[in-house]
Amino acid sequence: MTSTPDARTGAATLDKAADENFPVAPFFLPRAWRDDLMAVYGFARLVDDIGDGDLTPGGADARRLGLEPEQTDDRLAMLDALETDLHRTFAATGEPRHPLLRGLRPTVRRRALTPEPFLGLIEANRQDQKIRRYATYAELAAYCELSANPVGRLVLALTGTTSPDRVRRSDAVCTALQIVEHVQDVAEDLARDRIYLPAEDMERFRVTESDLAAPSAGASVRALIAYEAQRASELLDEGPPLVGSVDGRLRLLLAGFVGGGRAALAAISAARFDVLAGPPGPTKPRLLREAATVLNRARGER
Repeated sequence: MTSTPDARTGAATLDKAADENFPVAPFFLPRAWRDDLMAVYGFARLVDDIGDGDLTPGGADARRLGLEPEQTDDRLAMLDALETDLHRTFAATGEPRHPLLRGLRPTVRRRALTPEPFLGLIEANRQDQKIRRYATYAELAAYCELSANPVGRLVLALTGTTSPDRVRRSDAVCTALQIVEHVQDVAEDLARDRIYLPAEDMERFRVTESDLAAPSAGASVRALIAYEAQRASELLDEGPPLVGSVDGRLRLLLAGFVGGGRAALAAISAARFDVLAGPPGPTKPRLLREAATVLNRARGER
């Protein structure tokens, strides 16, 4: 069977799920949950790809959003068009233009989702086009509130498990996972003229931007990366209580998210905190071990 252009446009984005630090929609979940998680992932990945300029060449995404193919490089215009299409997704009438948003619409209706988390992800990528350095950790945390925390809140909403305490713990875990990704991708981000290491921390460890551009990390950069990794590790301590507050297969999913963060931190540590040669990635065996450890700790939190 020949795939349609719409299917190819969406598949290229969804295929990136395999490259994440943690399983996006693992096989052990009910089919309805997997479909909903992949629908949300498709939107989140599309937003990030627009913000990073990583869309599939050819301008297909721009055409789907009602823009000219050459506007693919105008990231703010693309994000504006995506926001317009998102509002179509939540409207009572009409149809979204992009195939990934058409795929998201049944999930939005079935789970009674609200636009706010999705709008936060778009705003985070707008911020990426305007702000390329963060002076303080507080500023970076505010960015994570837009770029990462909505994902955890959506997972809770999709599974009908939202509560104030779970949202608080989920926000901590998601901020931690975002920090881990920033630490892994220091060199890649710098190539895009972005630095997600707070300037106050760089000054504390006497790290300059030229130090981050080196082919390998010196002692000061390693110390800085170790500091940020420890900050993420402490935030991930909210993971076992969160996992322990839910039951069944959702426990396994959340343990996978937290375990993925722990496994990525282990890979960073194994690289002796030298992330400049390339992002240290977690191995599957280590991810499984870390997820099992999270589950064991979660039992003590019940």
